[in-house]
Amino acid sequence: MRGFSTNAIHAGQEPDPSTGDVITPIHVSSTFAQDGVGGLRSGYEYSRSANPTRTALQECLAALEGGRHAVAFGSGMGASDVLMRVLLKPGDHVVIPHDAYGGTFRLVDKVLALWGVEYTPVDLADIGALRAALRPTTRVVWCETPTNPLLGIADIAAVADVSRTAGARLVVDNTFASPYLQQPLALGADVVLHSTTKYVGGHSDVVGGALVTGDDELADAIRFTQNSVGSVPGPFDAWLTLRGVKTLAVRMERHSDNAERIAELLAAHPAVTRVYYPGLAEHPGHEIAAKQMRRFGGMVSFTVAGGRDAALRVCAATEIFTLAESLGGVESLIEHPGAMTHASVAGSALEVPDDLVRLSVGIEDVEDLAEDLRQALSAADR
Repeated sequence: MRGFSTNAIHAGQEPDPSTGDVITPIHVSSTFAQDGVGGLRSGYEYSRSANPTRTALQECLAALEGGRHAVAFGSGMGASDVLMRVLLKPGDHVVIPHDAYGGTFRLVDKVLALWGVEYTPVDLADIGALRAALRPTTRVVWCETPTNPLLGIADIAAVADVSRTAGARLVVDNTFASPYLQQPLALGADVVLHSTTKYVGGHSDVVGGALVTGDDELADAIRFTQNSVGSVPGPFDAWLTLRGVKTLAVRMERHSDNAERIAELLAAHPAVTRVYYPGLAEHPGHEIAAKQMRRFGGMVSFTVAGGRDAALRVCAATEIFTLAESLGGVESLIEHPGAMTHASVAGSALEVPDDLVRLSVGIEDVEDLAEDLRQALSAADR
């Protein structure tokens, strides 16, 4: 059985048989010649349905997550939308995390709810609360672990057991962990979701998404719906993502190294009131994260003494951390979730603290990152 980095570099990426290309080519053709009506020369007919560059990416992602099938999308939300269409119908019920990603909440609350889908936000770290939230109509349990932006941890195996008993599918958004740090299918999940824009691509230069599953029928339904609605990535996007994934293992090790140091710095800083990072022993999900994750990842959130205004001043004062949405790139980013990535949950049960700051800790020299945060916190305290 091949190791993770070997699969990242080679799965789905054998040298091109006709040219010997070591790197997967970018197949830009929108259509493919047929040898007679219905006689597909290469197995491809039209790039909305399938494209060789996209196939290479999908085979690689399936290998990394330990699934039989992967389907790549034009964005993580495109993947979420197609999966919801496949798994839910009007009148069905879905459980979502009580601090779900703002885009996921918006899709469920503002789009699917109009279609007759009902939902309940639940702290998935509380198995009793999950059981209490389930209904006869529950078809999907949608899990993030770690969550965005509060870095909550759910026990995937336990959530899978409860979901299965209730007849619901378990979907795990594995964006924050990446396949290198965590493999939910092996723990009982039915489907794994990625915004490949983030750690999988890793360079803040391409938007994409993916679904991975071991269920043949479900994979067929996902492909059919994707082709029907056209939520596909272009070949260059697939190629950029495939290029990024080759270095995923080494990047995640450095992200984790740096984030652990930054979390410790923040936990000891007098201007910081709370740090959210599963690598800290005091994090309530630390033991579960240590059990189901290889490392603790590159995302750190914290709250600041002085409230919202102080948090905004910290975000404005950094020099190496760039004020920007998104995450998972080689460069460090800082943002205010309440006003940026999670503005869509304002006024709802999922509203995030207004003194919260979220960091995507990059792979720069960690002492430079630490000094940048020290001076930003000092500036905010003036």
